[in-house]
Amino acid sequence: MRLNPTLRTVTDRIIERSAATRRPYLDRMRAATAKGPARRHLSCSGQAHACAASGPDLDALAAGTAGNLGIVTAYNDMLSAHQPFERFPDLIRAAARQAGGTAQVAGGVPAMCDGVTQGETGMELSLFSRDVIALAAGVALSHNTFDAAVFLGVCDKIVPGLVIAAQAFGHLPVVFLPAGPMTSGLPNDEKARVRQKFAAGEVGREALMAAEMAAYHGPGTCTFYGTANTNQMLMEFMGLHLPGASFVTPNTELRDALTAEGARRALALSALGNAYTPVCDILDERAFVNGIVGLNATGGSTNLLIHLVAMARAGGILLDWQDFSDLSDAVPLMARVYPNGLADVNHFHAAGGLGYMIGELLEAGLLHPDTRTVAGEGLARYTAEPRLKNGVLSWETGSGTSLNDKILRPASDPFQPDGGLKRLSGNLGTAVMKVSAVASEHRIVQAPVRVFHDQDAVKAAFKAGEFTGDTIVVVRFQGPKANGMPELHSLTPLLSILQGRGLKVALVTDGRMSGASGKVPAAIHVCPEALDGGVIARLRDGDLLRVDADAGALEILTEGVLDRPAATADLSGNEAGLGRELFANFRRAVGSAESGATIFGD
Repeated sequence: MRLNPTLRTVTDRIIERSAATRRPYLDRMRAATAKGPARRHLSCSGQAHACAASGPDLDALAAGTAGNLGIVTAYNDMLSAHQPFERFPDLIRAAARQAGGTAQVAGGVPAMCDGVTQGETGMELSLFSRDVIALAAGVALSHNTFDAAVFLGVCDKIVPGLVIAAQAFGHLPVVFLPAGPMTSGLPNDEKARVRQKFAAGEVGREALMAAEMAAYHGPGTCTFYGTANTNQMLMEFMGLHLPGASFVTPNTELRDALTAEGARRALALSALGNAYTPVCDILDERAFVNGIVGLNATGGSTNLLIHLVAMARAGGILLDWQDFSDLSDAVPLMARVYPNGLADVNHFHAAGGLGYMIGELLEAGLLHPDTRTVAGEGLARYTAEPRLKNGVLSWETGSGTSLNDKILRPASDPFQPDGGLKRLSGNLGTAVMKVSAVASEHRIVQAPVRVFHDQDAVKAAFKAGEFTGDTIVVVRFQGPKANGMPELHSLTPLLSILQGRGLKVALVTDGRMSGASGKVPAAIHVCPEALDGGVIARLRDGDLLRVDADAGALEILTEGVLDRPAATADLSGNEAGLGRELFANFRRAVGSAESGATIFGD
């Protein structure tokens, strides 16, 4: 099948735009490859330090002839998504020994949960944690004693941070090993219904707590299609997972077999193996375009509009939001997974999942088929499904048909002809919107604005009954420079209530929304942000604004707004408490959301 012309055009312009930065990056990686791991050249004292506690692997490490695998882990036992990783190092070590190599835990990285910090102070550290994770993984691998690495991470900032670090060590092969989603609990739409009833004062905290505990009930990733599960999709579309590995539940024989095989595969991809494949050769421009296609086809999280930009820049590849929007126009929405539908990721996986979707998109010419992956050459490998028979792992051809067309449809008969993401622009600036869950009648809102400087003020106005007509809620001074760009997902229930009352309502903010946000139109990531000279700082209550997702417009209709002085805000409360003081340099150095909201480079 010939490539879709939009896919080809966007890829070509990314290659052209990135030429001046991609080539020097690849030159650095080739130079690092030529030097190889330093453990054979370490002093005797250095070598002894590197393997003193390695027990049965001591002789192999001291000899320096076996492949050594570095494990970078986001394990903690507080968070369900990462608790299963407790068992992974032992599985990986055993698999490495079976393959004639060794494996060591190189280091750990932090893993925080946006579900815990949502609406709380800790959320102001959430986005910055991505760059901390990249730094921590860089420290872990800096000993330069590894021939390949496996990364254990799942959730919102963890996978992007690990990918940034992987790019910095792009001469190494890297395999990402997911933990998988928890088994299905209380349906996500029922959980959302209880949240709305609580926000409206119709049920108490006891009912809310019971619903939340029934939804989040065991080890594994949350089952809705938010940022964490969007990350897993990306790792498969971009070739860093083994085929079909993303949505296999934790603590099962198949999950363990995939973990062991991932370790063996990482060693085989090293320079000591027979299929050397450094991560810098996997994560090229085509791989990132494939990831953006997957993001649109699945209706994935808006957070990846920031993360993918930052991930790509770490490898010298320059993406912009227009790339996402143009691909969205060409890519059909093939999946309905909550919040874009009623199904969860387990239902999606059972219906055919990523293997079916990749096959359909390849057939339609909407994916680059010739990318390199950890499984080998070509993305067609990712149409196969892993099976465990008599303890032996193998891959079999998928069904080729959707097993539930209410969840997963072919590219030729999608839920809608275009993807789930839109770039908005106008005299207010640039923003993005996830429209896959927004009904067509809600995609255009023209209304007066109410301006707030924090989400608590929005909640107070709602409780006071101040929203009685069509309203565009503007929450500003929420960008990365102002307070770390927190998600404002806790506003979703009350905005949904207003929408349910028949009001035209939208959110406009220089902050973020959760990947789980859905039916309320939200123009987010507004650039420039209020603290960086953005026009959003000039808005006043009553100004007329038009948010038009269909036309991609974000326009101030009131005369004279651009001539006003910018408002200021007292941000002193963002500077200390619960670790915020440690991130002052991040707030000063961070770039715009359009450039990935990262401290690394411009």
